[in-house]
Order: sequence, then C-alpha cells, then structure tokens
Amino acid sequence: MEQKQNRSSFSGKLGFVLSAAGASVGLGNIWRFPYLAAKYGGGIFLLIYIVLALTFGYTMIMAETALGRMTHKSPVSAYGTFAKPGKKNGFLGFGGWINAIIPVLIVPYYSVIGGWVIKYLFEYLRGNAQGLAEDGYFSAFIADGASAEVCFLLFAFFTLGIIFAGVRNGVERVSRLMMPVLVVLSVIIAVYSVTRPGALAGVAYFLVPNPANFSWMTVVTAMGQMFYSLSIAMGILYTYGSYIGKDVDLEKSTTQVEIFDTAIAMLAGLMIIPAVFAFSGGNPDDLQAGPSLMFITLPKVFASMGVGRLAGILFFILVLLAAVTSAISLLETSVSTFQDELHWSRPKCCILMAAVMLIIGTLSSMGYGVLSFIQIFGMACLDFFDFLTNSVMMPLAALATCFLIVRTVGFDKIAREIEQSSAFKRKKLYMFFLKYLAPIFLVIILLSSIANVLGIISM
Repeated sequence: MEQKQNRSSFSGKLGFVLSAAGASVGLGNIWRFPYLAAKYGGGIFLLIYIVLALTFGYTMIMAETALGRMTHKSPVSAYGTFAKPGKKNGFLGFGGWINAIIPVLIVPYYSVIGGWVIKYLFEYLRGNAQGLAEDGYFSAFIADGASAEVCFLLFAFFTLGIIFAGVRNGVERVSRLMMPVLVVLSVIIAVYSVTRPGALAGVAYFLVPNPANFSWMTVVTAMGQMFYSLSIAMGILYTYGSYIGKDVDLEKSTTQVEIFDTAIAMLAGLMIIPAVFAFSGGNPDDLQAGPSLMFITLPKVFASMGVGRLAGILFFILVLLAAVTSAISLLETSVSTFQDELHWSRPKCCILMAAVMLIIGTLSSMGYGVLSFIQIFGMACLDFFDFLTNSVMMPLAALATCFLIVRTVGFDKIAREIEQSSAFKRKKLYMFFLKYLAPIFLVIILLSSIANVLGIISM
C-alpha cells in the first residue's frame, strides 16, 4: 500500500491523454509512417493501418493501460502481482522484463535520431538549406562520429532533464505545452505542402486506396507500424496506466489517443508525400527512399522551394517536438521500472539510465563511422537495436500481454477494471481480438520480420 500511495500520478484525464498521445506521436509518425506509406501503396496502406489501429491497436492499448491501472506498477512488478506464492512463474517474469527492457534499449538509439534532427534544425537556422540538399551530406554527417555524438548528447541530456523533474512537473507539463504546438505546426506544413504545384497527385496517392498497390507485405508492414506508432509493447502504457485514477474513462481515453495519433500520422503523410510528388512528379525511386526520405529527399524538396529555409525550420521543429515527447515516454518507463525494482530514488534511476544511454547511444551514433567495424548480423549497431526491439522483442512482449490476460488475469477481472469508469462498448471486439486475432497477427509480424532479415522474403 505504501508504494501505491507514494507513486507519482497525472493530474487528471487531460494530463494522461496528452502524455499518452505524446508517447504515441513521435518519430514513428513523422519519420517512419510517411516513408512506409509511400513505399507500400499510399492509400491502401493508410486504409489497412486505420482498420488495424481501431481493432488490434485498440485492444492492446486497453489491455496494457488497464493492467497498469489495476496494479499501480510498471511492467515487471505488474506481472509479478499475478504470480502465485511459492511457485516459479517463469512466464510472468519473462513477460514483465521483456516489456521493461524494450524502452531501455530503444531510448538510446532513438536519442541518436533525435540528435540528427537537432543537427538539421541547426543547419536550417543558420541558412544552410542548399548544403543539406547536396548528395552525400547525410552520409557524411552520420559517418562523422564527433558531430553525431555531440548532437546525440544534446538530445539525451535535454530528455533526461525533463524526466528528472518528475511526472507532473516534467512529463505532463512538457506534453501539455508541446502537443498543441505540434498540432498547429503539422497543419501549417501540411497545408503548405498540398498547395504546391503538382502536389495534388501526391494527395490522391496517399488518401485514395488503390487495390493494384496491395500486397501481403502491405498488411504486415502496416501492422508493424501500428505497433511502433501506438507505443504498444514498450511498457509505456503499463507505466502511464499506473499513474491514473479509477475515474479516468479508459475506453474514451484510448479512442482519443488513437484518433490523435492517426491524425498526426495522416498530417505527416500530407506534409511529406505531396511534397515529394511536387518535387519529382511521383518518381518511384523517391517514393521508395525508405528511412532516408526525411533526411535526404525532403531537404532536396525544401531546397527547390522559394521559402525552403523557412519550411525546413518549421518542419524540423515539428519533428524535434515529436521526438522529445516520445523519448520522455520511453525514458519515464525505464526510470519507473528501476524505481520499482531497485527501490532507488528518481535521481539515482535517472543517473543509471544516463549511463545506459551513453553506452548504447554512443555505439549507435558512431556505428556508421569510427565504430562501423562492429556489425551484428550484418547490421550497424543502431539498425540492430531497431530490429531487435521492434521486430523481435515487441511482438513477444505483446504476446505476453495477451497470454497474461487470457491465462492468468481472466477476462472477467480485466473487464471489471475497465468498467469502473468506462461503458466498454467494444467489449466483445476486445475479447475476440485478444484471444484469437491478436496472437495470430503478432506471430505473423515476428516471423515475417525475422524472415526478412534472413533474406527469405523481401520487405
């Protein structure tokens, strides 16, 4: 009881919704979603993503948030709550720790990408829009270990400072400030992008589903993106759920987070894909640019505009806001887990995470330069940590959540927790997905991702 009373909390429903939305709205929306949508069919990818978010995504968000609120603990301790005294519960230990370790591994390399965003914003502010558009600029920058490391450290220590301040003074306050600004900037840039000459073809490609662009990998990739974008299986929703009271309507809050997250993802698509069409006329090579779309193709787009410097400044401010809100969510989950398991103070746990971030982040930031000789399965360190967490550990963590509710907690108990504050209108959908479809989807994501790395299939 003492732990529950002393536990940090959000000030109310708005604080939770904005913080959870901040966790979801990040580089996954602004950076990852547009390049995947461009590569995997535009409108048909968007349609499949929305359907999955409203069904599978809804189910997993509700499950994790309810378990967090039920136990008032972060992932490891939440799973441990259901362990039977005197019995070895290996499954519960595995499920708790894999949910807890994922954000610990993600936030260092995520901070490296955040550092790249800082670098580009700085260059646009100093008027170097043309330099950023030159061929080879991005490759030369990430190969320069010192420059990339400094940018990574700037982003990392800024994020740590927010977490050090606590839940209400740090996480919630920053989310309340940044999320409205992020929305306004998204709308401004999207409107500018879709009004460029030739951009309407890009709008049609992104918004109108074309069955001819459909493939099985469109479904698999949309599932993986939904996972990444909604912060499922990262321990975040367990932790944030533990910070809210019994009066917060979980179903309504989940719907609001989903709508907010999907709207920002769509705005990001409208910012980027029409701009690429306006710049290249929909050149397939540009649409297939993949992860480099934001750092290589977009600067070329901005450089071709009369107000490219201003567009670049606004865009990378937006991306930086999104990156920070997600990074603080990942870091808060990590710190909360260490507080629960090690019984340390928040400052000591922040120092521990700073050490973890320094080690893994440095390996990632210098992995394309001075440490490029370190290759794991043929991947640089950042690419390996991204693959390990997103393609292997996250599906396993979500499977653990499904099994926890189906085998241990039970639908009746989880339903009672949700119904304390929610009408739970989609109860039947929730149970059907959690018991049958979600495990199948998760196994498909896991096997497809591993097969792709092994070269058995191409994504």
